[in-house]
Amino acid sequence: MAQWKEISITDIKNVRIGHAQDEQNGTGCTVILCDKKAPCGLDVRGGGPASRETQLLDPTASNDGVHAVLLSGGSAYGLDAAGGVMKYLEEHGIGLKVGKALVPIVVGSCIFDLNCVNHQVRPDAKMGYAACVDSERNLERNGNVGAGMGATVGKMLGDKRAMKSGLGTYAIQVGRLQVGAVVVVNAIGDVFQMDSQKQLAGLLNKDGTGMISSEEEAVRLLQLKSHFVSNTTIAAIVTNAGLSKSQMKKVAQLASNGIARTIRPVNTSMDGDSVYALSCGNVTSSSDVVGTLAAHVLGKAINRAVLETTEMYGYRSAQSFLK
Repeated sequence: MAQWKEISITDIKNVRIGHAQDEQNGTGCTVILCDKKAPCGLDVRGGGPASRETQLLDPTASNDGVHAVLLSGGSAYGLDAAGGVMKYLEEHGIGLKVGKALVPIVVGSCIFDLNCVNHQVRPDAKMGYAACVDSERNLERNGNVGAGMGATVGKMLGDKRAMKSGLGTYAIQVGRLQVGAVVVVNAIGDVFQMDSQKQLAGLLNKDGTGMISSEEEAVRLLQLKSHFVSNTTIAAIVTNAGLSKSQMKKVAQLASNGIARTIRPVNTSMDGDSVYALSCGNVTSSSDVVGTLAAHVLGKAINRAVLETTEMYGYRSAQSFLK
């Protein structure tokens, strides 16, 4: 819409984004650091999430904010990267004071990328720390970077028919209100252009010359054929709106509609789809308005995650068919 101005996600204040990756082994992590403790909500719609400290985000829990969100490869192993994030934050005096101790609150989720190149190499505390150091540059990047390094899509018939995906960002501003998204797309399903029938990436046909519909193939076979743990889209919404934890949960729920508008099928028992939502400012708005904008930016970020990813590790990408 005309009143929506596209901005860089790095234009949103009080938040920094950093990445670290092992390109040779096809994995990595991404961290979203908050300069000040941020109220955070979470929406989980997939059946198999790999996550850390997410119970703190229940609106009935006493926690009132987080210091960082980790998005990582490595499946449950990748949760180790949070230790490096905590170390970095502690060194910089950021965390919850508990007596003499300082405890940074770091939540996070992981994708399953163990089959991409080397299942024995996963993000660890050292990589998590490196992503925090990288956040000091706070550069906007998309594609094969950070937690998106080992991401793939269209996997219901196995890796040979899958395509390369990655990480995407997108942000907009309406008046003083800013809303942005960071997403790692590692779905069993196909990715479509926002609110259209144009398939951008997903299940390849038998000879690899084009794409077919995962939804139609699943109906034809009467089943989705994929490993339970191998698919997940994980995202973080960031906004300068001043909202509470319970309001940010609603934002996360509405933001998940952006996933449903761009990935098909999605939210299955074989996905771990999770969306975090962080309030990093004090601009007056409502959870419904912010959530509506969040769905839009998340869908756009998902599109970028496939469109700005190049061929890698033998996987074709959306760019393979746009040349």
